[in-house]
Amino acid sequence: MKALAVTASIVFWTLVLGGAWLAFFPGPDAEGPIAVVEVSPSPEPAAAPPAQSTSPPAQTAPNGGPSAAAPPSDAAPAPGVDLPPGFAVDGLMAPQQPAQPPAFPPLDGGAQADPPPSTAPPTNQAALLPPPASSAATPPASSPVQDAALETGSIPLIPVPLADLVEESEYGPLPKVGADGKRPAEVYARPSRYAAKAALGEPARVAILISGLGLPDSPEDDAVAALPAPISVAYAAYGRNLQERVTKLRVAGHEILLQIPLEPDNYPSQDPGPHTLLTTLPPEENIKRLQWMMSRFTGYVGVTNYMGAKFESSQVSFLPVLEEVKARGLLYLDDGNVKQSTAGQIASMLGLDYSVAHVQIDDSPAAIGAALARLESVAKERGTAIGIASAKPATLKQLMAWSETLQAKGIVLVPVSAAVLAQRQS
Repeated sequence: MKALAVTASIVFWTLVLGGAWLAFFPGPDAEGPIAVVEVSPSPEPAAAPPAQSTSPPAQTAPNGGPSAAAPPSDAAPAPGVDLPPGFAVDGLMAPQQPAQPPAFPPLDGGAQADPPPSTAPPTNQAALLPPPASSAATPPASSPVQDAALETGSIPLIPVPLADLVEESEYGPLPKVGADGKRPAEVYARPSRYAAKAALGEPARVAILISGLGLPDSPEDDAVAALPAPISVAYAAYGRNLQERVTKLRVAGHEILLQIPLEPDNYPSQDPGPHTLLTTLPPEENIKRLQWMMSRFTGYVGVTNYMGAKFESSQVSFLPVLEEVKARGLLYLDDGNVKQSTAGQIASMLGLDYSVAHVQIDDSPAAIGAALARLESVAKERGTAIGIASAKPATLKQLMAWSETLQAKGIVLVPVSAAVLAQRQS
């Protein structure tokens, strides 16, 4: 019996020890451990302080929940623990972390999933940012003489025509006021800081209009293009390649006007040219002739007269013409040769941008210098003065030399449109 009892005891302990051995140390042919001891975190896992955390940031769940357990192949063994194959470490080491008081949310839970800080500076710190270097220093104030010198510089004029300022007609493109209310007199003008009444301490302003281009025997445009850019130019509706010539002068910075032929006293002995506006024609016919001339090129700010002693003296004939000029967003410059002109009276009635030239510069070629001196005197007395000159080579040469003396005299050269606006405000 004793032998039987000993044998049974040996068999019992052999089975117990063998089962325990197989549980922890499976054979090489086993598909997995026979028994797995699973040690998992509690439902509310205790989190380690940030300095002691061993989990990489990539294991944080996107929704801010607890981190998923790392797979056994990626888990690093805890120090001093030699684990058998198939045993995970996360659950084993979790109880070794200090317990977290229940009053605080777990650091690896939803409270930790705050949005990342913005890279833009907070609103209340924007004022603390240093200003750009370009605005750190205030440029020194310039003197009126320095501003006058800048007025003659290169100022680009916009390309023409602008579709919003063009009305297609049976004759060709006509100027019109844009849908936004902008007028050719403004849009096509050469920009100027002196398009207002001269204030105390500001330089006197003079404007020069070179007339007669586009007429027979007129000089080449290159001679006019060499003049200071603020000098304006008037083209008649005759000649070839008018739009090309106008565009070339605008690129050089010159403002353009359209010169229209009006009936003189001794017509037809003195004939200004085809399509002359006549007092003997009904208003409708004169408007047709005017529109034909207006359609020859685009990019002009206004209209000026060529001759017209008889026509400008007739308010009945002249009123419909200036109404058309006003309706199309243009200004009117009277050359000053017609003493009985009704242009000023009609312009006041219509609210038309209008002015009259004060000096005919080269009526007497020998007295051009005296005429320019008279123009300067008018400018200093009234603040603004306008002179008209022909495109004769001798006149252009003298104008070039004279323009170089203006800055020292405290006078600034401006385009015709600026002078018209300045005189209207005065």
